[in-house]
Amino acid sequence: MGKTTGFMEYERVDGLVKAPEERICNFDEFHGKLTDEEQKKQAARCMNCGVPFCQYGGMIAGMGSGCPLHNLVPETNDLVYQGNLEQAYLRLSKTHSFPEFTSRVCPALCEAACTCGCHTKPVSTKENEKAIIDYAYEHHLVTEQTPKIRTGKSVAIVGSGPSGLAAAQLLNRRGHKVTVFERHDRVGGLLRYGIPNMKLDKRTIDRRVELMRQAGIEFLCNVNVGVDITAKELLKAYDRVILCGGASNPRDINVTGRDAKGIYFAVDFLSEVSKKLMDEDYDASKVINAKDFSFGSLKGKHVIVIGGGDTGNDCVGTSIRLQAGSVVQLEMMPKPSAKRLDSNPWPEWPRVLKTDYGQEEAIAKFGSDPRIYQTTVSEFIKNDKGQLTAVKTIQLEAGTFKKIEGSEKIIKADMVLIAAGFLGSQKYLTDSFKVELDRRTNVAASEETYQTSTERVFAAGDIRRGQSLVVWAIAEGRAVAKAVDESLMGYTNL
Repeated sequence: MGKTTGFMEYERVDGLVKAPEERICNFDEFHGKLTDEEQKKQAARCMNCGVPFCQYGGMIAGMGSGCPLHNLVPETNDLVYQGNLEQAYLRLSKTHSFPEFTSRVCPALCEAACTCGCHTKPVSTKENEKAIIDYAYEHHLVTEQTPKIRTGKSVAIVGSGPSGLAAAQLLNRRGHKVTVFERHDRVGGLLRYGIPNMKLDKRTIDRRVELMRQAGIEFLCNVNVGVDITAKELLKAYDRVILCGGASNPRDINVTGRDAKGIYFAVDFLSEVSKKLMDEDYDASKVINAKDFSFGSLKGKHVIVIGGGDTGNDCVGTSIRLQAGSVVQLEMMPKPSAKRLDSNPWPEWPRVLKTDYGQEEAIAKFGSDPRIYQTTVSEFIKNDKGQLTAVKTIQLEAGTFKKIEGSEKIIKADMVLIAAGFLGSQKYLTDSFKVELDRRTNVAASEETYQTSTERVFAAGDIRRGQSLVVWAIAEGRAVAKAVDESLMGYTNL
């Protein structure tokens, strides 16, 4: 696969990325692409390793390794190397529902497990994938299959995030009548309201959803299942129900002063910015200068983000685009090593220091990395009007997370964004369907059948496995579609 000696002849080269000073002026995607010839060279680096861990998609040492979709990575890379992008798209489509999403937002588990990455930089599989799907859209190769024959069976899917969309796609192709219920005003779930536009332009979602509508999938927005329509009504109207509602309960920081004005959950902040941007037809100037957000204008404000993960980084990048005066990011964990440690061998997920786009932008604008490690908030400080004015932080011992007495500091803050992860499913939804939960309040469902404790009700994605990645959600959506199809028809050809 690829060129036999390609990994020795060519160094890894990524597509051009706009400089932080330029890209923070808007909410546009900022990753460019290589020329066709350069992309072929990058695909040529795929080394025919014999054991492609890149497509393993399992757990090693408690962490995901390789692509959960089991994409045929060496084969698609080889087709890119040959310049046959049409065939590469057809090959990729055998295992993947939405390459246009993962090629933008996935942390590339495939690359972390790439054999080439043992001694040099891994193959740029993610960019190769983006080149494939962008070519496919440009050349009108992307379609959604409209079934010629319908089975007479109906399926309701609760939630239009990546797992719900993937399940809907395959079940519709099979011939079942699929209706997707979404409580928000637009389709997409986490893709639309949890990921900023500069990482995933929402028009990319609209493009795919329109194809799915044309293929016969019905999307009902502004319908909150468990509130606007009951579980009993859905089970009466549909043969099967799939819960794909995500893990949308944000973890709180309950310390003194939590009731101060100016403290928001990250998901609410990111959702409101995304909605404002779409409502303003993607005119960044109207969003940057807006004063009608629930959190008001950020211009010149001091922002503290609690949480060092992807969502925290997204809050940093978004705050900078909204012209915050300063941004600090608090992380409970110790600063990771710059290189793999002996205790973290390939092909485990590399637990190494990563400076993401938001942190790069903070460094460019403010002159330093916004992250403060081994630190948490011990108190929110407010004035006599109840408005947040500062936070008191305290350092933590590595490994034990015990608070270090005497390490307290006061940091000025006009706004705090809590990006400390999610705890599980929405109670009103799970109560409505009377499904059993696991100890983390996720819906308990078999990994083989995805069946819940309630007859004819299935669950997939974050609502079942907990907060995870888009690629895992798509994989679960495809798997639950197969399980539901088999339960309806007695067999499945998905």
